[in-house]
Amino acid sequence: MREMSKIVIFAGTCEGRKMSHWLCLNNIEHKVCVATEYGQQVLDKHPLAHVIKGRMDEEKMREFFIEDKTEIIIDATHPYATVVSENIKKATKNLDIKYMRLIREDADIVDEKSSGFFVKYFNDNNECLKALKNTTGNIFLTTGSKELGSYVDLKERLVVRVIPSLESINICNDYGIKGKNILAMQGPFSEEINTAILDQYDVNVLVTKASGRAGGFLEKINAARNNNIPVFIIGRPKNEEGYSFDEISKELSNILNIDNKTNISISLIGCGMGHLSDLTKDAHKALNSAKVVFGAKRLLESMEIKKEKYPYYLADDIIPFIKKNPMDVAVLFSGDTGFYSGAKKMNDKILKAVKEGEISADINIYPGISSISYFSAKLGESWDDANIISVHGKGKVDNWKNKLLKSVRGNNKSFVLLSGVNDLRAIGELLINDNLEDCKIYVGYNLSYPDETIKKLSPIECTKENKEGLYSIFIINNISDTEKITAGIRDDEFIRSKVPMTKEEVRIVSISKLNLHKNAVVYDVGSGTGSVAVEISKLSDSILVYAIEKKTEAVDLIKKNKEKFNVNNIKIIEKEAPKALENLPTPTHAFIGGSGGNIKKIVGELLKKNPKIRIVANAVSFETLQELLEIEKEFEISDFDIISLSATRTRKLGRYHMMQGENPVFICSFRGDLDEE
Repeated sequence: MREMSKIVIFAGTCEGRKMSHWLCLNNIEHKVCVATEYGQQVLDKHPLAHVIKGRMDEEKMREFFIEDKTEIIIDATHPYATVVSENIKKATKNLDIKYMRLIREDADIVDEKSSGFFVKYFNDNNECLKALKNTTGNIFLTTGSKELGSYVDLKERLVVRVIPSLESINICNDYGIKGKNILAMQGPFSEEINTAILDQYDVNVLVTKASGRAGGFLEKINAARNNNIPVFIIGRPKNEEGYSFDEISKELSNILNIDNKTNISISLIGCGMGHLSDLTKDAHKALNSAKVVFGAKRLLESMEIKKEKYPYYLADDIIPFIKKNPMDVAVLFSGDTGFYSGAKKMNDKILKAVKEGEISADINIYPGISSISYFSAKLGESWDDANIISVHGKGKVDNWKNKLLKSVRGNNKSFVLLSGVNDLRAIGELLINDNLEDCKIYVGYNLSYPDETIKKLSPIECTKENKEGLYSIFIINNISDTEKITAGIRDDEFIRSKVPMTKEEVRIVSISKLNLHKNAVVYDVGSGTGSVAVEISKLSDSILVYAIEKKTEAVDLIKKNKEKFNVNNIKIIEKEAPKALENLPTPTHAFIGGSGGNIKKIVGELLKKNPKIRIVANAVSFETLQELLEIEKEFEISDFDIISLSATRTRKLGRYHMMQGENPVFICSFRGDLDEE
């Protein structure tokens, strides 16, 4: 142990725990101040880390610093604990103490203006509460127990996640939160856990703080994104000053003369179908040199691993082990590391741990034989012409059914990875309901294991399977449609009535002018029959379309066309614009097919929601055209353009073909001013 260093860490976050761990790894004695019993419990016990428990005001802090002869303070309190940080700074005034604020590394904060799904930032809890009152359904509140009082008006709708301490649970009880709606768990949490909670509690809105990477912010955002759930974010204090973990550890290394540690080796190994004989020579070599091996229990057993082994396959279990026991390790993954494998997330989290100084390691990845390669060889089929999708871990059938049906309808061959027998039965039902009962399904059960079974089933036979296990399937559709690679659904394919519809040629040009991209959020204002909404939604499953229409007859048509074309990335809003736009997600694009004389107000509301939005508006009257010209003068917009489109179709009269012209349409396109801050 080095000579006693007068270092004090004010913890309360995982950054504080990491810094304490880093000091212990480097044999540096120090003290860790925590406010609660729970804060003490989550710290790794170590003889070099002396825990001081209890809340201190400015005066008590100053007395402690003087008595302890503190030389260095690392403030790793929560980003929102601004009062504590101010007290620490005041308590060090006129004392010869080096103060360093350890700030969280920001997550890749999603842009409210172009997130691809609903993300809204709020200055404080009260502002967020007002917006929540305009929503419906369950609210997943992840801001902690101390913020709970701000949301008590909505307690019947709340599902709250708090740290597993008696103090937090008592606060929930005091506010009348029902036990079934209290999740007492220690974070940060994986995307899978967040997704499971959103599904289990049928969540409609997620509320979080912008807690940075270490707080699991991105995992929450990604889970919400995948389920098209709006996210309300309480913004962090602005202009926070301080140092990253890397910067503080480097500074301490210079002050304390800490030498760099030798890196350990971490090998991520694809095990193919789960036999030692499946491994590459390089993978064999890496496995033999590892001191400890991690992997799923069935994989460790099938590989007949004789070394020290643990049935861990999540980074949250493996990284803490490596921190306490730095040695060469191997982590086993079934199949190939690049084919729907957990290796990517494992690699990302280990790299993050290395960057933040938790561990010093070199990472190597060794590929294996994928399930699709193995299964294809067993069937004597090629797989380079198959469309590959995975429903494994995707949750509810509604989350993936359209993607699967689109693949089957448009491809002769679809390879699908499943979670289990429930997915197999669900796929059988989907194919039957979509008139695809003639498809052949090759089912691979527990491939490469002693009870491996490969058989050909019909969709109805799939619905009767009940044996749980590992499933992969090939769906063969010999009468698959040739999937279109151009836009353009014929007008007569839509269900219609007397409701106006944007005609095919105008629709194609208008959508082209939108310049859409993946993860776009599109408003179709004055949707009519929903022809534009349907056309856009079919371009990509990642696009979310809001079909906004005030007339009940038209809304019924949109619902029918949505069902006919089997698209679930359309949300129908029965309300008049611009009022209908107020509580919707931030749009990236908007098409205005009908405005009811409110086009200026609609454009104003769109630009307010996203100053960089791309807008396309159609006009059939000179009055509407005049309003569009006025918009260019009155609003901060760019790339303003108007074209006139006239389409003429042939109409057969006896043995003659006569030309019949459609009314000309003006197509106006523009975007918000790109130079606006």
